[in-house]
Amino acid sequence: MFETSVIEISESALRSNLDYIRGYLGDTRLSCVVKGNAYGHGIEVLVPMLLRADVDHISVFSADEALRVRRAALEIGSDPTVIIMGMLNAEQVDWAVQEGVEFFVFDLARLDQASTAAERHGKPARIHIELETGMNRTGFTRADLPAAAERINAHPERFHVEGLCTHFAGAESIANHLRIRTQLKAFANGERWLQRRGIEAKVRHVACSAASIRYPASRMDLVRVGILQYGFWPSREILVSSISKLPQPLDPLKRVLKWRSEVMSTKRVRHGEFIGYGTTYLAEQDMDVAAVPVGYSHGFSRALSNQGRVLLHGQRVSVIGMVNMNMLLVDTSQLEGVAPGDEVVLIGDQGELSLTVASFGEWSNQLNYELLTRLPDSIPRVAVN
Repeated sequence: MFETSVIEISESALRSNLDYIRGYLGDTRLSCVVKGNAYGHGIEVLVPMLLRADVDHISVFSADEALRVRRAALEIGSDPTVIIMGMLNAEQVDWAVQEGVEFFVFDLARLDQASTAAERHGKPARIHIELETGMNRTGFTRADLPAAAERINAHPERFHVEGLCTHFAGAESIANHLRIRTQLKAFANGERWLQRRGIEAKVRHVACSAASIRYPASRMDLVRVGILQYGFWPSREILVSSISKLPQPLDPLKRVLKWRSEVMSTKRVRHGEFIGYGTTYLAEQDMDVAAVPVGYSHGFSRALSNQGRVLLHGQRVSVIGMVNMNMLLVDTSQLEGVAPGDEVVLIGDQGELSLTVASFGEWSNQLNYELLTRLPDSIPRVAVN
């Protein structure tokens, strides 16, 4: 490979995770969330895998992601339902209506844009009405609903109300239990209010990965599952509560992503010498050091300086000194025969050991989500079985 590192995406691991998710969802429809470049896994690589696993519903954040999903699907002759949950300007709303892409409406301005586009193209906007239930981010408030209902009822031919939805404010933590319960009640009240005015959605969807596990009542007609499909838990709390209910206390999820590089060079350093930039690491004895061509420009956080770990020769070895823009150094003193070209695993398995994204989070105070989505697009994603 010409690149300094590569990310492998395992189709068998993804299928295993989907089987687990479908096992507890039952008849509830699954929408796979691929925002943030499929949580760093790569839309162009992951979407065909999802479609081959009989996923027919995909959620994204923005129009550019929707376009990438549709192009990836077209290449394998598939046409899944795509929902845009977030950003759309007027031009993009027009495109979505013309192309039959579904999207959230959460304010009157977007509803008006959808109405205008529907009139222009002579086809209905396929909308999902998002209710504000307590997160205070996006969604129609009770004060805005009358005007929204009036617009929809004034031109029913311009709208297909595909869904009614909301977003929970932290379902991964028991500390938010009361808040989530309050949101569920607010959603039910909003649904009844709209029904009394003749507006009834085809599907109701409120649950994310965490809510789909912790709050079975939130599954409704459709769930939007993100982090779970990639083999990661929304929080350690969800992991513990989920595994405790299984016959065997083993993690049922498989990590879909493996990030690997290789040793670039090796060096012997004498005791009393500083290693890397500045004076953050002092060799207290003679040491063997290997350079790996991955740094903070590749998503390996500078916060992992003198803290991170990688796998080399089937062993965990420590990152020493400061993580550079394009390089990091590791202590190989306990290993024999380390040479340029030897595989270095940054995330994933090597031999009997594994480095998880959660490990990075513990060392660098980043969420799984944040670390994954910060992996640059420039690192190639390669499909493997």
